[in-house]
Amino acid sequence: MDYRPTKKFKKTLLGSGAVVVLAGLNAPAVLSFAEEKYHAYKIAQPAYKARYGSWHTVDIPKEYRTNAIHAALLHTGKVLIIAGSGNDQKKFDEGSFDTVLWNPADDSFKLVPTPEDFFCAGHSQLPDGRLLVAGGTARYEVLGDKVMRAGGGMRVKNESPDKPMTFKKGTRFHSPSGGTYVSKFDVTVPKAKRESEITYAKNGRMMPWRTKVVAAEARVFVEAVKEGLQGVTKKAAQYEIEGLKGDDAANAYGIAQEITMEKQDFQGIKAAYEFDPRAEKYVPVDPMKEARWYPTLVTLQDGKVLAVSGLDDVGAILPGDNEYYNPRTKKWSKAPFRYFPTYPALFLTKGGKLFYSGSNAGYGPAEKGRLPGIWDLATNTFKKVGGLTDLDQTETSASLVLPPAQDQRVMILGGGGVGESDKATGRTAIIDLKEDSPAFRDGPQLPQGTRYLNSVIMPDDSVFTSGGSSDYRGRGASNILKAQFYDPKRNEFRAAAEPRVGRNYHSEALLLPDGRVVTFGSDSLFGDKSNTKLGKFEQRMEIYTPPYLYRDKSLRPALGQGPRELGPQNRATYKTAHPERIARARLMRPSAVTHNTDVEQRSIELALTKGKGEVTVEVPGDKSLVPPGWYMLFVTDVEGTPSEAKWLHVE
Repeated sequence: MDYRPTKKFKKTLLGSGAVVVLAGLNAPAVLSFAEEKYHAYKIAQPAYKARYGSWHTVDIPKEYRTNAIHAALLHTGKVLIIAGSGNDQKKFDEGSFDTVLWNPADDSFKLVPTPEDFFCAGHSQLPDGRLLVAGGTARYEVLGDKVMRAGGGMRVKNESPDKPMTFKKGTRFHSPSGGTYVSKFDVTVPKAKRESEITYAKNGRMMPWRTKVVAAEARVFVEAVKEGLQGVTKKAAQYEIEGLKGDDAANAYGIAQEITMEKQDFQGIKAAYEFDPRAEKYVPVDPMKEARWYPTLVTLQDGKVLAVSGLDDVGAILPGDNEYYNPRTKKWSKAPFRYFPTYPALFLTKGGKLFYSGSNAGYGPAEKGRLPGIWDLATNTFKKVGGLTDLDQTETSASLVLPPAQDQRVMILGGGGVGESDKATGRTAIIDLKEDSPAFRDGPQLPQGTRYLNSVIMPDDSVFTSGGSSDYRGRGASNILKAQFYDPKRNEFRAAAEPRVGRNYHSEALLLPDGRVVTFGSDSLFGDKSNTKLGKFEQRMEIYTPPYLYRDKSLRPALGQGPRELGPQNRATYKTAHPERIARARLMRPSAVTHNTDVEQRSIELALTKGKGEVTVEVPGDKSLVPPGWYMLFVTDVEGTPSEAKWLHVE
């Protein structure tokens, strides 16, 4: 439906003498002004909102504005916004790290002390409602033309089986050729292991023969003391550690394969914390075995969390060293070895296997780890799936498990070329994992090629997508001020109201318990179309109110008194004044999103029984379909109008 201003409005807008004079002086400016006024008039009309929804910007007090890098919805209804150093080298150097807790119910904010630089960490919802946050930034990247000192990874060896050895930041390593290199971080090397060698005795039985010592090692990044090319070495060598004497000097040493003047990438940390939504603070747990920057964390059916990929403590992408976190013991253990590029989109499927859609956020070679497939953790086998077009443009794409999760269909939307490529695709594709030989099939095209698209599952089983850019990090003023809904049943898009704030790299979007969607962040590389001005991080938050919230409020479904813990037989009963208005029930896992990657969100269809003044929902017992944790329970009417969510804990 088109909307036209009234004659009175037209006269006010275009008929005054002042406007006529201005038009003669600057016709394009007047036309733009008129178009903006008309657009503002149009989107404010009730009929427009009922069809397309509306946007508004949240008023954030200055002291709470931050660079939103991560966002997670907590079961208290509040949203945890994590910046860490927020891609700001100055804040990193100062050790100034930010976390803001926002309450959508009253738009109140709270600063949370942040113990580590969680910039580009991973996060996952735990069974008890805490949020696991692991990894982050140990060191910012140094681009090739800014590298003044040669640097690289040093493996520090310890051959002593009697004690671990700790070397503080600033420890010096001397090469055989006379070069000196300084460690940039503290490093602790475990004590060496004693192992018994076995040999065959003459009688054919295996007997212990002798004990050997296997050296322990740890990595640390080192830089040359002197600037320039003289610190470069391409030869593997053993390095003496300054200050050690006697047995320590004999037992401890460094080994480096090469030290170069090449670009030095971001480096990860091992730190892990649980954020407690009740106490509203970070609680330290055991660190990971590996340092990680840009990792994916995904909750499994047994409540454990799998940490995958990332850049390590010397800035190299991990070759496949993955690990499990056990929330009961707060400990990490080794997981199956498999390589993925950073922030891979991994989804838990029925039966406990993980599906990799091909979506990722960047680091890693173009020819490795980009193909989608099904990963069986039990056997550590990976079965590739076909059918996906534009395979060279899965980086910065969006992926999600389509609602309801029982259908086991995964969708990928948009994406771009590897690294700073200007490629962007409007391709969408869907795979049905229930098929004997699942393969992607093309879905409807996006309006244009889009990177960094944010996609949110809605209570009415639609998928809301918004923002993104058509070039790398919004280059060339390429932010896309568009939004749309995808209808899984009709396999088509329909338009939504246009956002006013552009979103690209480092942006997020998530569903709120009241049925609205909030969007955060954006980190444009440049601030103008000609790419001559540096961009600024977008600190405004914008909330989208869907069309279903502009329907008759008196008819909106509502859930009253009911349990917060799932009862026997996986059932829960809630009071409601009008059970006859309720058509469907959905259990929706809260988001934990960063870099357009949200492997947490999913919507599960529930069996629904109506009684007198009440409804009962039944939750599937399959933990691979419904991992343990807190969920939002929505009920909807036949038109898809949702209630406000009730929080329900599933063990």
